[in-house]
Amino acid sequence: MGAKHRQVAAPEIPRGPKDVTIAIGRKQLELTNLNKVFWPAEGYTKGDLLRYYAAVAHVLLPHLRDRAITMKRYPNGIEGKFFFMKRAPEHRPDWIETCSIMHRSKSLIAFPLAQDAASLLWLINLGCIDLNQWYATCDDPDRPDYLHFDLDPGDGAEFPKVLETACIVREALEADGMRPLIKTSGSSGIHIYVPIVRGPLQKAVWTYAKALAKRLEREHPRIITAEYRVADRPRGRVLVDYNQNAWGRTLASVYSVRPKPGATVSTPVTWEEAERGIEIGDFTMENVPARVRERGDLWKALLAARGRFPLAELL
Repeated sequence: MGAKHRQVAAPEIPRGPKDVTIAIGRKQLELTNLNKVFWPAEGYTKGDLLRYYAAVAHVLLPHLRDRAITMKRYPNGIEGKFFFMKRAPEHRPDWIETCSIMHRSKSLIAFPLAQDAASLLWLINLGCIDLNQWYATCDDPDRPDYLHFDLDPGDGAEFPKVLETACIVREALEADGMRPLIKTSGSSGIHIYVPIVRGPLQKAVWTYAKALAKRLEREHPRIITAEYRVADRPRGRVLVDYNQNAWGRTLASVYSVRPKPGATVSTPVTWEEAERGIEIGDFTMENVPARVRERGDLWKALLAARGRFPLAELL
């Protein structure tokens, strides 16, 4: 784990053939059912999805590398049935690396890793539309290197309220000395992340996140709730979901396409963009590759060794 990976040019995925074998560096990857429609309304195919991930792999892979991936597979597209899968399939290329994590059930589960473009596209070929990685790297899966909040609008809460809530959360985190990053969820909300110095256990990070969410609920009852039970949430509020920091939980990664109409993408934005006003539908599989080419990875700070917040000092 953690080895330096040689940068390989984005692979070309041909249009036309149903099945194809491509070379990515020295690896041979079989891609199947490329013409299967995954987004019926838009006509986007599995091949289109693979081409998107090939185009953004250079910015996406650093955020996934050495992190266990929980697979959410949509073999028949966004309108078909999906299923979760943790354990890497037995029949896989010998170059797919795995991360073995012991669960409370005393079951050792070997999760797949997305270490390079070949393994990333292998996962997408299984029908994974979005990618859900662990919050800690495989060498120490109990100690995350970021904390985050999922801002989820409840019934009666429009997206401008989510953006307003994001600014409130940002102010609270900055008051504690942090530099939060923001991205769209690609679904209905906003994700806020903070790079932290690895050290505290996942439960301690969760405890901090819960305390902050509960405080913001008390200070801003008009707009914010921290109530995790759906039936008990007041209408018109935005959930500041701290529970996503619990051990084993995952969120859709940065640059993940979501199984939603329009093929929306979980996209990094600047705080200035959020303050001016954005919409979930502004960022899609069609336009995010061009945005990345123009602006690079707006979430580089999440990967940097310097500038990480020492959360242990607040616990």
